[in-house]
Amino acid sequence: MTKVTINPGICGFITKVEASSRDGEEVTLKVASDCEAVQKMMKELGDTFDAFELCLTKPGNGPLFGFASQHFPVHAACPVIAGIIKCAEAECQLALPRNSEIIFE
Repeated sequence: MTKVTINPGICGFITKVEASSRDGEEVTLKVASDCEAVQKMMKELGDTFDAFELCLTKPGNGPLFGFASQHFPVHAACPVIAGIIKCAEAECQLALPRNSEIIFE
């Protein structure tokens, strides 16, 4: 199981993700978020995804970004979806588990 915590910044809507996969091809996500839009997305999309369709797409594509483009409030810089996908990537060994940051100077 791979776990991440996503702190998106000023909104303060912390999101915690647990990804699990037996075969690296199908991934199950448990997402707990203070954000109503993320809660709704996971409720409507479910918790099990094809890892390749979720992770190995062009930026802005895939089931999470597809849902967000239709239903999320306008906030293009929100890092939550990218964080969820990074957790799934690491669990399915499609990328190494390394932290990422956006640091204001």
